[in-house]
Amino acid sequence: MPTKQEADRCEVVMVHPEIVEEMKKKQLPAETVAGLAEIFKVLGDSSRIKIMHLLSLKEICVCDLAAALGMSQSAVSHQLRVLRNVRLVKHRRVGKSVFYSLDDDHIETLFEQGIEHLQHT
Repeated sequence: MPTKQEADRCEVVMVHPEIVEEMKKKQLPAETVAGLAEIFKVLGDSSRIKIMHLLSLKEICVCDLAAALGMSQSAVSHQLRVLRNVRLVKHRRVGKSVFYSLDDDHIETLFEQGIEHLQHT
């Protein structure tokens, strides 16, 4: 019976040159890889996930968001700044209030598909 480490490898080393060449041509550009890695790194925080979930439901001001999450406005604002820097959320000012929402439909879809993946049996 193979060990866990061996279970992840081919038993015989046999490179298929035509597949390797095809895959080399289809690799993502380095800047796309870096940008995607940054998005997933930012999404790897439970506070940000909670914020994004509420923002997927409706646009909400920072005060209400902080109260709903039981966090300080300062902590929520910090997390929103991180999310805004990678264009996952956007904001608009109305008088003295700042309202946040998900940046676009792509972000909402990404978030929803992550939840669906977890709920998939």
